Amino acid sequence: MAMTPRENFKAAMDRSGPEWVPLDMGKHIGSIHKKHYAALRPLLPDLDLRNESVILDRMAQTVVPDEALLQHFNVDFRWLVPHWVQVKERHDVDGYIDMWGVPYKGADGDHYAVDGAPLKAADSIADIDAHDWPDPEDPAQFAGLGDRARELYETTGYVIGADAIKAGPLMSCLQIRGYEQFFVDMVVNPEFSDALMQKVTDLICRMWTRFMDEVGPYVQIAYVTDDLGTQTSLLLSPKLYRKRVKPFHTQLHEHIKGCADVKLMMHTDGAVLPLIDDLIETGADILNPVQTSTAGMGDTAALKERFGGRIAFHGAMDVQQMMPNATRAELKWEIARRMKDLGPDGGYIIAPCHNIGHDIPPENTLAFFGMVREMGRYPLDLDAVLASDASYFERLNREGEA
Repeated sequence: MAMTPRENFKAAMDRSGPEWVPLDMGKHIGSIHKKHYAALRPLLPDLDLRNESVILDRMAQTVVPDEALLQHFNVDFRWLVPHWVQVKERHDVDGYIDMWGVPYKGADGDHYAVDGAPLKAADSIADIDAHDWPDPEDPAQFAGLGDRARELYETTGYVIGADAIKAGPLMSCLQIRGYEQFFVDMVVNPEFSDALMQKVTDLICRMWTRFMDEVGPYVQIAYVTDDLGTQTSLLLSPKLYRKRVKPFHTQLHEHIKGCADVKLMMHTDGAVLPLIDDLIETGADILNPVQTSTAGMGDTAALKERFGGRIAFHGAMDVQQMMPNATRAELKWEIARRMKDLGPDGGYIIAPCHNIGHDIPPENTLAFFGMVREMGRYPLDLDAVLASDASYFERLNREGEA
């Protein structure tokens, strides 16, 4: 008897004989930009796609994928996303102020970007205490999610995920304080930076308590986000991370896993190879997004060999360079390579490594999901595809050397 996606996910995480490589799409970092969604619709005339204006992540302008599309793409996951609450609209520009008091400004309807830092001028811990902090127990943030979780659990076999409350301890502090100032704080004013990190982490933990009160009995995975890397390096040194940030990640991750029996997936973009051991020590079970176009993250076979016994991998399908520019043969080769490197015994969830942007040809998106369905069943038989050596990244390097 065939496994359900939920059973297959467990087998993949336990490395105990999954039937296929689990496939994910649809959480708030990992959905489809509204312009790309509109471009997909005429290519799928038999699907009733209505959600191109139903925004999932206001900052990134991604949409809530229609159930018909998730089924068409054979996506194994269904995500429960907290509602945007305690948000104020701006009247000076196209923008809003989020629940943390951080202002955002629109960029021609494409996305929204941080447009200021409410505690930039703060000079004491008293200023932290005086800030207008969000209500972590706001019932509107999780309204209806418990019923939806129970329905999915009882009537489907999908993997059910608790999507990130759109806040991580470090990124929230960087936005609230200002990036440059908070990095300075961590070095020259650590009492202030620790106090701000502790305040934010405590609030996020309280939000997760409320979230798990609603959905905890039904979910198998919880997703947290906090970027630590750039294209070529870390945002901060390993030493500074371990001293000033890691304790708060550990507090948050242990808190969530104490609220429900879940695998914890940690999202951090960029060149984070030097911190993977640390992330494992914080309690992360799955690393997302494995951004293969960044320094140190492209050798996925080496990542699997070094860390695969202690952490699973999610993503690895580059949306920054590869999916927008790869030929059909290169896209197929890339899928085969990442499956072979990261998933021979389980321990891998294939997915676009970030949002599917409108710079990606919609034909490549359709091809990606079709190829995963075609190639992703165990035992993985990928040698014929890999024999073509149709690597997008190697072509890019050759063209750069020419």
